[in-house]
Amino acid sequence: MTPHSRTTAAAVVLATAGGLLTAVVAPASAATTCTSPVFKRQFYANTSFSGTPKKTDCDSTVNENWGAGAPASGLPRNNFGVRWTVTRDFGSGGPFALSVTVQDYVRVYVDGVRRITLWSDTGATASKTLNLTIPKGRHTLRVDYVNWENGNAKVKFGYAPRTSASVDKVKPLAPTGLTATYTRSTARAGLTWAKNKEMDLSGYRVYRKAQGAAAWKRLASTTATTYTDATLPVTGESYVYEVRAYDKAGNESAGSVDRTVATVDRTAPAQVSGLTATATTAGNSLLWQAGSSTDVHHYEVWGAPEGRQDQDGPETVFGTSFTDALAEPGTAYHYTVQAVDAVGNVATASAPVTVTRPVPSTVVAPTNVRATPSDASTTVSWASDTADATGLRVYRRTSATGAWSLIAAPATDSSSYEDTTAPKGRAYYYVTAVDATGADSAPSTETVVDRLSPATATGPAAPTLTLVSAGIPARQAIQVTAAPGAGDEGRGLRGYSWEIGGACGSSGTRLSATGAISWTPPYNGPCVITVYAVDAYGRQGGQSSSLEFFVGR
Repeated sequence: MTPHSRTTAAAVVLATAGGLLTAVVAPASAATTCTSPVFKRQFYANTSFSGTPKKTDCDSTVNENWGAGAPASGLPRNNFGVRWTVTRDFGSGGPFALSVTVQDYVRVYVDGVRRITLWSDTGATASKTLNLTIPKGRHTLRVDYVNWENGNAKVKFGYAPRTSASVDKVKPLAPTGLTATYTRSTARAGLTWAKNKEMDLSGYRVYRKAQGAAAWKRLASTTATTYTDATLPVTGESYVYEVRAYDKAGNESAGSVDRTVATVDRTAPAQVSGLTATATTAGNSLLWQAGSSTDVHHYEVWGAPEGRQDQDGPETVFGTSFTDALAEPGTAYHYTVQAVDAVGNVATASAPVTVTRPVPSTVVAPTNVRATPSDASTTVSWASDTADATGLRVYRRTSATGAWSLIAAPATDSSSYEDTTAPKGRAYYYVTAVDATGADSAPSTETVVDRLSPATATGPAAPTLTLVSAGIPARQAIQVTAAPGAGDEGRGLRGYSWEIGGACGSSGTRLSATGAISWTPPYNGPCVITVYAVDAYGRQGGQSSSLEFFVGR
């Protein structure tokens, strides 16, 4: 500010309106708009702040020394008033220090409440600092300065947050407006957010975690309102971001709204391991381990005669086994397997294996191969010419192109085999005859069975029963629910065989496919319900469950 000269001193005159100073608010100049946190400054040709201001402008700080002159053109050298006002956002609020220095008279208001009154009429300078907690949000500061006839006109006012960690315990407000944009070509995430309102803001901290994870990882601290994350893995996983503000006292805000990005997947699955090969007359059977990658979509099986390349391209396999039924008997083949994820990333090829499909012996293969499921097993049966055979072999697999496994070697005169380890779902079987050298015949015709449940050695456990209604009042239905017994929760049951008997009548033996049992008795009196669980193929459990109840009262 440019001070004006002042050459005379006058008698002290104080305009009053019911007190030492009035707090009359003069009309603001409609032509002057000051952007917060800049003060609007109004000059009055009186000490009561009455009437229309002689001048209105904007002032970035309250720090004036007009000396003995007039503060502005058209104002007197003495007996004038200057008012500064500003409304601003204090963010989360907290402890502030309001400081003022004056010659003559000043009052400081916060939201219309007077907080500081300071008078120096001796020509000396007076100072005062007030420590005050300001609530969060928007608040208005007003400084009213009055000059009489006591020499130089001088005033200075400032406000600032108290940033000592022992004083400031107020967290900043959480940042707002967070956006996260992922660029697939660069595999980077760009974050932007709105600037916080805190005056004691020190900066922002950017956090990231994998979607579904509990712990956050701090990526960076910054004073900007943007951040680019160039460290994202390219695995196709999703990651979550949030931003927190922190102040000069070390207080950290709550997190912003979380934002999620899905990364591009450029990471190949792990290399397939454990590849093995078994030669059978039905083809070369391959098995491998699934590996640690969780995003494998399928596998590619490459195979060709030793020393040559696979000209037809790989076989696509969705399990972890495969039988090459087209390999030439008597020719060594080499194989490798590669894992492929859903977006086409291909793993390094497995270690190769080499195997030779045997030439079938001249003994006649079994015929009329069948597979019949029961609760305890799947019975594989056949007809065979045993003239030149010394034994038989039974093979099984669980997918149409999967690897064959030898599961039994029955005697030559056998015509069936009980597969007590038969799995639920589809299973494929074939049978060979074995010659005197131990070589297999050509495979029999393949047969397939689709089981409702796995083979089990024992029947189902006693079921769990719940009495829903005992037929009360009279002639109402008895209602009971049956559920699989302990250990049978995943067992494929056909249903529950039940019978109700006693003084209430006799239901006879019945079957409930769902476990919901309902029967209306003809008489009143005591009765018992007895229930057995029934396996998928009709085997009844050896243990029952019973409930006793009284019908009709």
